[in-house]
Amino acid sequence: MSRFAITAVAAVAFGLSVGACEAAPGTDAAAPAGSATPAEAAAPQSAPLTPAGAPAPLTAESAEDEGIQYAASVVQLDAIPDTDAKLFGTAGGDPAINGLYTYLAVYQSTADGWAVYRLGDFNSYTVLSTGQNRVDLEVSQSTWNDAAGTADTQVSKIIVQWTPTEGGPPSSVTVTPGR
Repeated sequence: MSRFAITAVAAVAFGLSVGACEAAPGTDAAAPAGSATPAEAAAPQSAPLTPAGAPAPLTAESAEDEGIQYAASVVQLDAIPDTDAKLFGTAGGDPAINGLYTYLAVYQSTADGWAVYRLGDFNSYTVLSTGQNRVDLEVSQSTWNDAAGTADTQVSKIIVQWTPTEGGPPSSVTVTPGR
């Protein structure tokens, strides 16, 4: 299966696997990019549910199912309001240096699924604003400084725009530096 197809499967399957990407309660595991901040995690919750029937046991999906494995690597998902598009990031590589592979996915049709475009490899991204077929992002990206032996991080802004077509991939997708 091509990386494009697998990535598209990952984006669709994210809704089924988002809970698997979180650290277990009470652990000190580092949270993936895009996960809840401590303030969000402490938000008030409703009372726990009371069981109303017998529990149904689950079995793990096959570790050899590449689509499921790629879906589990999705760590950030942002729907873009009033469009047929979304941003998503998958975990990969060194999380200290651009470990968030970031994509724009634009829905084409039931038959063709999503057209997926790689925006870049970042430490993180934040959606600043959205508009019709446009999203403005703040991205954090690192480079290795051999002389200092450290990662140097730069924060920049980019404008992602696309021109939709009926039932097909966008006729153009662009990334422009912003300020």
